[in-house]
Amino acid sequence: MSSTISSVGTSASALTSSTTGSTTTSSTSGSSSSSSVGNISGTGLLSSLGLGSGLDVNSIITALVNAQEAGPQAQITNQTNQDNNQIAGLTALQTALSGIQSALSELTSSTTYSTYNASLSNTSLGTVSTLPDATGGSYNIDVTQLATAQKRISPAQSSTATVGSGTLNITVGSNTLNVSVSSTDTLSSIASSINNASNNPGVSATVVSGVNGNQLVLTSTSTGTANGFTITAGSGSSSGLSSLATELNTPGSSEAANAELTIDGIAVTSASNNVTGALTGVTLSLTSTGTSQLNVTQSTTPITTAVNDFVTAYNQYASTVNQLDSYDASTGEAGVLLGDPTLAALQTQLSNVLGSTVHGNSIGNLASLGITRNADGTMALNSQTLSTALTNSPSTVQNLFDSTNGIANQLNSLVTNFNSSTGVLQTRINSLNTNLTNQSSQQTALNARMAVYQQQLVKQYTALDTLMTSLNNTSSYLTQSLAALNGTSSSSSSKG
Repeated sequence: MSSTISSVGTSASALTSSTTGSTTTSSTSGSSSSSSVGNISGTGLLSSLGLGSGLDVNSIITALVNAQEAGPQAQITNQTNQDNNQIAGLTALQTALSGIQSALSELTSSTTYSTYNASLSNTSLGTVSTLPDATGGSYNIDVTQLATAQKRISPAQSSTATVGSGTLNITVGSNTLNVSVSSTDTLSSIASSINNASNNPGVSATVVSGVNGNQLVLTSTSTGTANGFTITAGSGSSSGLSSLATELNTPGSSEAANAELTIDGIAVTSASNNVTGALTGVTLSLTSTGTSQLNVTQSTTPITTAVNDFVTAYNQYASTVNQLDSYDASTGEAGVLLGDPTLAALQTQLSNVLGSTVHGNSIGNLASLGITRNADGTMALNSQTLSTALTNSPSTVQNLFDSTNGIANQLNSLVTNFNSSTGVLQTRINSLNTNLTNQSSQQTALNARMAVYQQQLVKQYTALDTLMTSLNNTSSYLTQSLAALNGTSSSSSSKG
């Protein structure tokens, strides 16, 4: 569960919030928090205010600005937190649905239902492989001949002996290689010319040094009669080169041959020992002659894997939903999508499909295949029930999921409607991000209003401070004047 939530860039706690709205998350397009007097422009004057009046003007202005700002700021902050929490929840939901989509792609893939196993009862006969278009069955194989490549060997001669001059023509099918031979060429140089020719039709050449001297060996690079070769000397070639061509063109003990076999009594030939096309989707790689039974059966392993992957993906989704839609009465913690109408609609529609019946299918529904749902919304799989259904009829299991009205196809259509780039969830996320952008603009406007309001207060208290200073000065002057008058009166009285 933690991997599902962390993949959307939010902690598990981001998927729940207090019912009082006090939980916060990082904003994807957030606004700044509240602005206090200390970060509004024009506060440099505050340090000198109050000197004349004796008032704590800084505290007074701070309190007034904060009081004016508190209501709008709380509204912006709460809405921003709510939108960010919903985005985190919807994104977690998208991730969980993506896991279901991935599992559904397995259940609707043709390769899941077209994997075959093949075996030969007589393993010495060779090996067998299959392709997705194979068909199950049992066949009697009788191999009477393996495909071989043609090979011709020249008479022995010394390593330095030349063979004459002219042209040696090597033909395979309709392709001919004309090898120019000079009077100084040996068997080794002729072999090099054959092997290095860019238009070599499919013949390799080598020289074997035996006890009787060097011998030129020509071998077809492919098996089968169609890949055999003929050797001739060109017009005007010397007698030595013509004699070599005649020797190499004389059939011997290693001639080209096709593989010959029967499949259930039907004759088959192949230029290669890798016999393809005789049985659709089956390749026989022959290594010896003999008889064997060939068994081709559908592999149910990919189907079992796909069903298990689907159950696992759905359970991860259910676990995410349980957290998004949770409520803890003891702590007041609620899932960020508790009571969300989009989540409720998704849950209802998924439940309807999962509990539906595929008409015309002998299994009919998921429960009969061994897939049931627990009280907490997760799924449980009875592996034995699934195995029995696959043993009885893999095609019926495929039809349950992958027919036109199959459960996997219905689910895929439903999930795509919610989880595509233009789906219900992304549309809501886009709307919430637009809200966050608007809230950021509201925050900027609020900060600007508070800055103006503060400046107004500064001007008002500056004027008050100036007035109080003037009044204090006047009071001091009057006090001093009265004191002086009193002093003069007292002096006159004493003299009288």
